This record gives sequence, C-alpha cells and structure tokens, in this order.
Amino acid sequence: MDKRPSLNTEISIADFRDFYWLKEELVRFCQREGLRKNGNKIELTERIELYLATGERQEINLKPRSKSKFDWSNEVLSPETRITDNYKNTENTRRFFKEEIGEHFKFNVKFMNWMKSNSGKTLSDAIEEWKRIKTDLKNNTSPKVIELQFEYNRYLRDFMADNPGLKRELGIRLWKIKRSMRGDNIYSKEDFKLLDDFRK
Repeated sequence: MDKRPSLNTEISIADFRDFYWLKEELVRFCQREGLRKNGNKIELTERIELYLATGERQEINLKPRSKSKFDWSNEVLSPETRITDNYKNTENTRRFFKEEIGEHFKFNVKFMNWMKSNSGKTLSDAIEEWKRIKTDLKNNTSPKVIELQFEYNRYLRDFMADNPGLKRELGIRLWKIKRSMRGDNIYSKEDFKLLDDFRK
C-alpha cells in the first residue's frame, strides 16, 4: 500500500493527482505558497497543479474582481432587479424568493450556480429558472448527482445503496482507508478487501 505523501512543493504532480486531499489541506498549501485560497476543491486543485508544474502563482484567465457595490443583504429587491457580479445568497434574497415563489422555496446547488453565472439577468428570470430546475428535479427519478468535490458524500451514498443492510459506520471506515491510498475515491465492492489489507 503506497504511503500518502506530504503535500508540499516536493510532491510530484502524479502523486498530487492520485491521492485524496481535504479542502483544508489544499487551503493550507495555498496559504504557505502565497496562492489564492478561495474557491471550491476543484478550483484549488487546478491552482495547485498549475503551481507545481510551472511555479506560476498567477492564474490564467482570472475573472476580474467584482466591481458591483450592490448590497444583496439590504437592498429592496423586485422582479426587475438585475443580478450583479457580486451576487450572494442572503436572508434578504431568501425572503424575496419566498414571497415570489412561496414558502416551499429553497436554494439548491443548480440554482445557486445559475445565479452566480448569470450576471445581467433579472430576478424574474431567476424565478423562472428556479421553477424549471424544480420541475426537472421532480421529474427525475435517477439518483441525485453529487458534485466531484464532495467525494465523501458520493462514496457513502454509493456504499449505502449497494449495502442497505450494513451500517454507515462501516462505509466511513472504508472511506478513510481508501482516501489515504493512491487512486480514485469511488466506491467499489472490492473496497471490502481493504479491511483485510489494512489489518496486515
């Protein structure tokens, strides 16, 4: 079993790609090396990979920093309000959507991603998009897609679906072993062999 290497500037790109890293570890690395530490796990991973390969601390094609001063926490919102490049989900926006859509309104990942990538459109457009997403989710009986950066949740979901009679704690044990090893972090029936290998 390959030992998980330390995450530092000596790590090879192959090792960096092959092992699982907590977001906190990626953020700490960025802090130490003077890299931007914001973003999700995928963005952090790409940033570190670029740095390990080139030593480049500046990202390629960075989006310009937000210039909008719109205060999403306190402004009076209406269907005509335009989504700005500094959009945030706040209690103010939640209250607006509940008033317009109904008490059943909830933010979901697809809708939040849509809001952040549709600067210039109106909140009226956003309401229609939320309804469309809600309808799609209601009509879709396939398992919910879990974003790549949430490997832990995806692993446990697949473990429980494949082993409904087993306890979640066993899935967590398998996950902890697998994440410390080289390779992907996708659940497989073969993972049960890891328990025996780990005891050796």
